Amino acid sequence: MTEVNSYAYAVARDADGSLEEALAGLPGVADAPVRLVRTGDDGDVVVAVSAVPAADFDEGALRSHLEDLDWLEAVARAHHRVIEALAARTSVLPLRLATVYLDDESVRLMLADRRRAFADRLTELAAQTEWGVKIYAEEAAPPEAPEEPSAGQDLSPGRAYLSRRRAQRHARQDAFRHAEEVARRVEDTARTYAVDQVRHRAQQGELAKGPGENVVNDAYLVPQQDAEDFRAEVLRAGEGFPGVRVEVTGPWAPYSFAVPAEAEPLRRTSP
Repeated sequence: MTEVNSYAYAVARDADGSLEEALAGLPGVADAPVRLVRTGDDGDVVVAVSAVPAADFDEGALRSHLEDLDWLEAVARAHHRVIEALAARTSVLPLRLATVYLDDESVRLMLADRRRAFADRLTELAAQTEWGVKIYAEEAAPPEAPEEPSAGQDLSPGRAYLSRRRAQRHARQDAFRHAEEVARRVEDTARTYAVDQVRHRAQQGELAKGPGENVVNDAYLVPQQDAEDFRAEVLRAGEGFPGVRVEVTGPWAPYSFAVPAEAEPLRRTSP
């Protein structure tokens, strides 16, 4: 018999008992059915979990899997799918990817220990969603040829190359100077609507999809009634600056705001 652990997706509020229905037939990680773990007092704060093979989530296996982009993407998609299904029905506190406990009883003990803190945070996040704001500096393409030489000027191939490089450097400097101004304007605008903000590390490599260099990667917690105004005004704040692109994504479950900063991290069987 294959040994299994309990993979935890999120803490949620199940005030009307409808979450079982929302999760019915929804595949979790490794296509396992998702269920709810409750404390013994039948409170309305629950944890969504599913069974996963223990061999895939022990320390050595997980370290190896985290370098397998196909495996990681499959787990991330399932993780997100469950959280979004919950968020469509109720307030939710997403847990980190690959949060794994020994078994359901371990999850139940954790929930009993922290139920009041979770309940308070769920109340604070009710009717609020997360929006992502990314700013990219898009360096202009280098000119194919130097600017038209002045009268009597004859550029050698070497000097023409240096001229192109100088123009490229100036274009890059302009793009980053514009991006700095856009970042200031966007943040000032976003803060008029958002109740909280988290700064994430700028994305690089495989995570930085699309043209340009990601220079700002922020998350904002926004009341649902202000969401459309937030999106429109943030995009407007970035207009009119060549070489700068503003991307607004959402609404998302509050991934960046799930657990108060002072709360201890959850205990996991894997790092």
